[in-house]
Amino acid sequence: MINIRTVSSKAELKAFIKFPWKIYEGNPNWVPPLIIDRMEFLNREKNPFFQHSDAELFTAEKDGNIVGRIAAVKYTRHLETYKDDVGFFGFFECIDDKDVAHALFKQAEEWLSDQGLRRVRGPMNFTINDECGLLIDAFDLPPVLLMTYNPPYYQELVESYGFEKSQDLYAYRITRPEAIPDRLKRALKIQEKRHGIRIRTVNMKDFESEVDRVHSIHDQAWSENWGAVPLTRAEFQKIGKELKLVLDPDLLFIAEADGEPVGMTVCVPNMNSALKHANGRLLPFGLFKILWHKRNIDSLRVIIMGILKEHRHKALDTAMYFKLMEAALAKGYQWGEMSWILESNAPMRRVLERLGTELYKTYRIYEKPI
Repeated sequence: MINIRTVSSKAELKAFIKFPWKIYEGNPNWVPPLIIDRMEFLNREKNPFFQHSDAELFTAEKDGNIVGRIAAVKYTRHLETYKDDVGFFGFFECIDDKDVAHALFKQAEEWLSDQGLRRVRGPMNFTINDECGLLIDAFDLPPVLLMTYNPPYYQELVESYGFEKSQDLYAYRITRPEAIPDRLKRALKIQEKRHGIRIRTVNMKDFESEVDRVHSIHDQAWSENWGAVPLTRAEFQKIGKELKLVLDPDLLFIAEADGEPVGMTVCVPNMNSALKHANGRLLPFGLFKILWHKRNIDSLRVIIMGILKEHRHKALDTAMYFKLMEAALAKGYQWGEMSWILESNAPMRRVLERLGTELYKTYRIYEKPI
C-alpha cells in the first residue's frame, strides 16, 4: 500500500531532501546537492519565492520507507503573467514503480486543483528560473552546475501518467579551440566602432548595483521567451548572492551603449566537478574537499546571455562570445556548456551552431490537463 504524506516538520523536510541518495546510490554521474542549500531553498522564511507564491511537498511511503517525493507549485507570478491556470510539479524523485509515481502525480494534481488550477507542467524546482526539465538523453554524462539529472526510467514514469511534451530545453557543448575565429574578433570591432558599444567585466566592488543592471536586462531580454516570468528584485539579488560564491569576475560581461546596459553574459565555473566530492555536506570535511577539487575545474557554464531587443541582429551576441572565449582560453578552461536554450529559440540556436557548438543534451518540460 502506498501512503502519501505531506511534509510538515523539519525532520520530514530533511527526509524529503535526503531521499535522492537512495535513488542515485552508486551512480557516478549524479552530483549530490548541498543539504544546507536545499534546506534554505525550501524554507518558507528564507526563499523569496514564498513571498508571492506557494508550494506543498509530499513523500510516498511503502512499508514505512520513503519511495518517492514531489512538490506541487502554485506560481502566482506565472499566473499573473499568462492567466492560463497552469500549476507546476517539481523535485520529483521516485523508485522505478509506476504505481508510486502515479500516486505522487495524483496528489500533486489534487493540491493544484484545490488551488483552482486546471493544468500541470513540469518538472520545475519551483519555477522556470530555477532548475527545471527532465533529462531524456546523455545519461552517461554528469550535469553541470544548476542543471538537473535523473535516471532514464523517469521519462516512462512521467509519460505513462499522460504527460506530453510541452517544450524541450537544449544544452550545447563547445570544446577549447586552438584559436578564436577572426570573424568573432571582427564582430567586436564592429560593435565598438559602428555601434559605440563597450563590453566590460562586472565591477565586483559595486556588486549589488551590477546585479540590478543584469536584472533589468534579464527582464527585458527574456520577456518574449516561452514561459518567461520576471523575477522580483529580492529573488534576483538572492541568486546573485549565491552565485557570488562561485563567480569568476573575468567571465562576467556587460555591454553598454552610451553608458546604459544593453546586454550581458553570466558564465560560471562548473563547480559540480568539485561539489560532488562533498556528498551533500560541508562539515566536517566537505568544504575542504570542495576547495581541494576546485583547483582542477576545467569547464564552465554560460547561464545567461541576454541582449535588449533594439540591439539584436547587430552581431552583439557574437562580440560578447568573443570576449568570453578570450577570457576562458586565457584561464585554461577546456570546454563549456551553454544551457539551457529553448527549443523554440531559433535565433540563439543559430548563433551557437555558428560558433561550432554541439547540441549534446536535451531536457523536457511536460504538461497535461488536470
